[in-house]
Amino acid sequence: MEYLRLIFTSDFLNSIIRMSTPVLFVAMAACISRQANVLCIAFEGILLFSALGGVVGSALTQSLWAGILLGLAMGISLAVGFAYFVMYMDTKPMLIGLALNTLGKSGTILILLMVCGSKGNSTSMPSLTFPTVEAKFLAGIPVLGKVLSGQNILTWVVILVVVLTTLLIYKTPFGLRVRAVGEDPGAAESAGINVKRTKFIALLIAGFLCSFGGMFLSMAYVPYFTANMSAGRGFVGIAASHLGMGNPVAATIWAVVFGSADALGNLAQSFDLPSQFAQMTPYIVTLAGLCYLGLGSNRKGKIKKALARAEHLAHAETEKEKDS
Repeated sequence: MEYLRLIFTSDFLNSIIRMSTPVLFVAMAACISRQANVLCIAFEGILLFSALGGVVGSALTQSLWAGILLGLAMGISLAVGFAYFVMYMDTKPMLIGLALNTLGKSGTILILLMVCGSKGNSTSMPSLTFPTVEAKFLAGIPVLGKVLSGQNILTWVVILVVVLTTLLIYKTPFGLRVRAVGEDPGAAESAGINVKRTKFIALLIAGFLCSFGGMFLSMAYVPYFTANMSAGRGFVGIAASHLGMGNPVAATIWAVVFGSADALGNLAQSFDLPSQFAQMTPYIVTLAGLCYLGLGSNRKGKIKKALARAEHLAHAETEKEKDS
């Protein structure tokens, strides 16, 4: 009963929103790459490089904008590498994605060691953080005021990103081209669309969005960088995108579900449950969601086969009647 009492509080809802923010950035990036029909699993590496870039840039210059620029530059550079190898070198997306994720894990530790002499974290560097937003106009609203007030500015930005991503995919000429090259590259190319360039730009936009998720981790969620701090959020964001079928709104719902699982796992630690339980909770929910998606796909496939079989039998009966 105590566990349930803690769940239904504004503090718990506040933590859900905070923990969903980085996953949402990745989910929006994954939606764009999915619409272009490119499986980009390099988001883990992008998260790590952008997280470290933001910390190092802001610490060395004592400028938040410099930190943002360096974080974006390091994150997008991995997206450029992924796009180049996949689009122009015909490398398997899975292989280059795994390579870049490995580079993200080991490369950031090497850079961290070179810059601040530690392999674990950047606490010795005076890095800056993104400000929080005190929503005073919501202060008088019960529950909602406490939930939304005090959230980091990037949490408000990601809400805008969801809207803009939806508009980009479904309401702009570029979004139409992205969906066209994703659905039928041959037909898109015959219509005069440069398939490789369109997919390349889509991956750059995805890298741009994912980079903000990385900077949120090291400049908002906690005020420093730690080794491998992405903790699988890149893959969770990809899962949210696939469960949402590439639709930003549906992916947002799944991202919040995964954020809720993460918050539940952290809450469980207050009841003396092992820390490993907190770490595995979001992945259990991810696996459950993917199993649900797989079962749904199999069910749809069986229905389509049954309809095709029925149509074939009806056609055969019609032919028999004509012959008789």
